[in-house]
Amino acid sequence: NQVLEMFDHAYSNYMEHAYPADELMPLTCRGRVRGQEPSRGDVDDALGKFSLTLIDTLDTLVVLNKTKEFEEAVKKVIKDVNLDNDIVVSVFETNIRVLGGLLGGHSVAIMLKEKGEYMQWYNGELLHMAKELGYKLLPAFNTTSGLPYPRVNLKFGVRHPEARTGTESDTCTACAGTLILEFAALSRFTGTSIFEEYARKALDFIWEKRQRSSNLVGVTINIHTGDWVRKDSGVGAGIDSYYEYLLKAYVLLGDDSFLERFNTHYDAIMRYISQPPLLLDVHIHKPMLNARTWMDSLLAFFPGLQVLKGDIRPAIETHEMLYQVIKKHNFLPEAFTTDFRVHWAQHPLRPEFAESTYFLYKATGDPYYLEVGKTLIENLNKYARVPCGFAAMKDVRTGSHEDRMDSFFLAEMFKYLYLLFADKEDMIFDIEDYIFTTEAHLLPLWLSTTNQTISRKNTSTEYTELDDSNFDWTCPNTQILFPNDPMFAQSIREPLKNVVDKSCPRGISRAEESLGSGPKPPLRARDFMASNPEHLEILKKMGVSLIHLKDGRVQLVQHAVQAASSLDAEDGLRFMQEMIELSSQQQKEQQLPPRAVQIVSHPFFGRVVLTAGPAQFGMDLSKHKAGTRGFVAIIKPYNGCSEITNPEAVKDKIALMQRGQCMFAEKARNIQKAGAIGGIVIDDNEGSSSDTAPLFQMAGDGKNTDDITIPMLFLFNKEGNIILDAIREYEAVEVLLSDKAKDRATIFKGKMIPNYIFDSNLEVENMDQKSSENDSHKPNSEEAPSESQDAGAVSEEPEGGGESSGVGDPDPLSPTSTDSASVSMADEDPHASGPTEASALEPAHTPGDSQPQEQNTQTEANSKAHWDSKVQPMESILADWNEDIEAFEMMEKDEL
Repeated sequence: NQVLEMFDHAYSNYMEHAYPADELMPLTCRGRVRGQEPSRGDVDDALGKFSLTLIDTLDTLVVLNKTKEFEEAVKKVIKDVNLDNDIVVSVFETNIRVLGGLLGGHSVAIMLKEKGEYMQWYNGELLHMAKELGYKLLPAFNTTSGLPYPRVNLKFGVRHPEARTGTESDTCTACAGTLILEFAALSRFTGTSIFEEYARKALDFIWEKRQRSSNLVGVTINIHTGDWVRKDSGVGAGIDSYYEYLLKAYVLLGDDSFLERFNTHYDAIMRYISQPPLLLDVHIHKPMLNARTWMDSLLAFFPGLQVLKGDIRPAIETHEMLYQVIKKHNFLPEAFTTDFRVHWAQHPLRPEFAESTYFLYKATGDPYYLEVGKTLIENLNKYARVPCGFAAMKDVRTGSHEDRMDSFFLAEMFKYLYLLFADKEDMIFDIEDYIFTTEAHLLPLWLSTTNQTISRKNTSTEYTELDDSNFDWTCPNTQILFPNDPMFAQSIREPLKNVVDKSCPRGISRAEESLGSGPKPPLRARDFMASNPEHLEILKKMGVSLIHLKDGRVQLVQHAVQAASSLDAEDGLRFMQEMIELSSQQQKEQQLPPRAVQIVSHPFFGRVVLTAGPAQFGMDLSKHKAGTRGFVAIIKPYNGCSEITNPEAVKDKIALMQRGQCMFAEKARNIQKAGAIGGIVIDDNEGSSSDTAPLFQMAGDGKNTDDITIPMLFLFNKEGNIILDAIREYEAVEVLLSDKAKDRATIFKGKMIPNYIFDSNLEVENMDQKSSENDSHKPNSEEAPSESQDAGAVSEEPEGGGESSGVGDPDPLSPTSTDSASVSMADEDPHASGPTEASALEPAHTPGDSQPQEQNTQTEANSKAHWDSKVQPMESILADWNEDIEAFEMMEKDEL
């Protein structure tokens, strides 16, 4: 019932505030329409102005026994959705979300029609739409290799002059290898074989291009030549669903060649990538060498696939390790290191861990996995739930939110959580008659005998003979896998209970093991000195070159082909990996984690959390768990560079001031003298945001700063304007400065709490429960991932050693403040050019490292009127909502 209530909260808010837009923006209570919001790069390629979330949710409605809502949703899709938009979309995302959603909706629609109560009017309309969409995706396959282009224009295809796509040369392995289920189902449903043929051709090509000695595939491949562009291999992002679809294609289509391919790859995965309980990327040509020291959250699906495969022990081990990470950070970070520190801090409410939890419970019947599911539900309600839905976590450590609720949250998360707790009598159909796609859409197993095309087994390559009795099984046999021992799964989990807190004992790496007692590496990263000629000569021998940068740092780059020998090249790669880890560690020792500014006054009550940069002086908020709480006040002068002229307004308040014209420490001393209990410095760089900029730290002035005892935090311009807008709207704004966001039970402990916080049906948390403490380390945004990003510790330099007397002090709340600020800034001394580097050494990324997402600037023109986001007047909103939650809906205004 709790899962159903959560689904209703998310689905009803999408339909009320976002439909027909593709996705809901839960913080601003409106729809995300492509071209009307700032571009998020590749993430936006999933949006095609085709009501993505509704289509993705169709079969979820039936799984959750909401047949009336399903019937209404199908009618809306048939009536409103247009698939002929002039817009460039991802072939991969459109296939799994939209084509899969239409096929899943069709599958359950015909099932309900056969039962005789619902959908009696249905005549295959969703299937007709799926076929139309299938034809619109086919132009992407116009390549010599058969691998599809990564993007296609729904109206103009790929190479049409107006298509604005077709110039790409690379695609990811999963992008080209995750088509067979949807395309084959479309062929089997319609009798049109071309879709299955194209998907099979793409799979055949990837199989032919696998690295023959390791039987692994890389992350990205050239769609014209078939050359591997990124030669690292794992089971996470970029490859994940390729392996999933090989096994599931065998289950759905009954073609033995798919099972043989999967078994060959699986043997290589367990031989090289699996390092229980970890799954670490390796190089396809040298699989004994790890390609990175961190894992991404998408690999959380793999234990579920291992259950389907029948290999239960490593599935339990990896799942337990992931659960320990979740218990530490509340959610699974987008990436985390081998010692379980956060590498990328976002969590867009991904469902892969819930998926594996469901499959493990189905396989073992162990009630432990029901407790895991309860933890997921509690964390979603406690940390991600907002008045207009569920918001993605921008930072799992501070608890700050991102204004997004991806369609897969409704398509997958609630489906798996409901099935985890549902009894057989709760279901209106037998879920065992269907197979899940990678987006959890349902395809009926009877398709294997319908409109079957000729099975074309790949005869050009013999399959490897594998010495593994597991491969004799076509389906898991519970009698063999799980003898009558209720302690079986627990005995596997027990050694991993403290794996995150205590970390794994670091054993000898396989590369070191292969060396045995042989010669040690010629040079270790910790011993390297750039001024030592002998060290430079060793680097040259290993194919490592040294580049002196203009800012005084040095950069290391390795080219294996320039090494004296293959052994020297391996030594060079090992040296580079050591240097990356060493540099990352040095930076972590020098940088402080981000802090949180939480608006706790009416009407926010702790729901708005802003990511803030720390100061290297003043109160250490990590040692004062309660934080500093108070009303905010804007100081005069606004730059805080001279004696405060409105001390009566600042006393016992948290002072707001603008960056610029003097040192941060000087601002802190001035407001502390005026009686402020804390300070927030707002960036004057228009449009700056923690979404796109690395963490910023405020440095001291080079002098002793022990006299500064109040906490100081830094907000970028976008986040600062949220507070300024709140002041303009509500005047009295109270905030909490802390090391991380607090739950409302902690915020209001000992204070009078409005009744509607308790009574609201939107709130399910226990108000007496304290927030759990979180020690995690925090990386930067997913949109710009890196091995280690520098935290900017910047001191601002005063102009001419003092303040600029000729510059006016703009009122931040006046209508002309922006213009005034831009005029005055012309006379100011510019800020320090950027973040200071935390290490003198910055190793260049190897090709296996994650690369930043390209930020597109494309906007979509000629949007139809009904696609405009729904911006309602405040009076209308207040009338629509219950009095219980009246306060929360004030956040509709602007960016709050």
